[in-house]
Amino acid sequence: QVQVVESGGGLVQAGGSLRLSCTASGLTFDDYAIGWFRQAPGKEREGVSCISWNSGSKYYVDSVKGRFSISRDNAKNTLYLQMNSLKPEDTAMYYCAASTECAQHSRGYIYWGHIAYWGQGTQVTVTS
Repeated sequence: QVQVVESGGGLVQAGGSLRLSCTASGLTFDDYAIGWFRQAPGKEREGVSCISWNSGSKYYVDSVKGRFSISRDNAKNTLYLQMNSLKPEDTAMYYCAASTECAQHSRGYIYWGHIAYWGQGTQVTVTS
């Protein structure tokens, strides 16, 4: 049985930092590109960042470039998202997703292949 579990969310002031983690079990972790989505109340789910299976490629939506950093440890089946210089508009539920592939679209958003697994999410709230 596949489990994908996020952690590390919380309440932080604007300008602060958080580090999200996502640990997966029951799947071959390095078979997948892994990344993060977020969804704020009343808004569509948005792909934030993605990393290829071997960490050779990393992609970010334009709104987080220079502030967020994605990484993975395949030996630990774990994905990370270091979020710095947080803004109130980063407030959302953050979800981990395992995908067949991902890439940077020329218009700045992230293209995702088939998303095979989702986590349950971790809440990030940034106060002004």
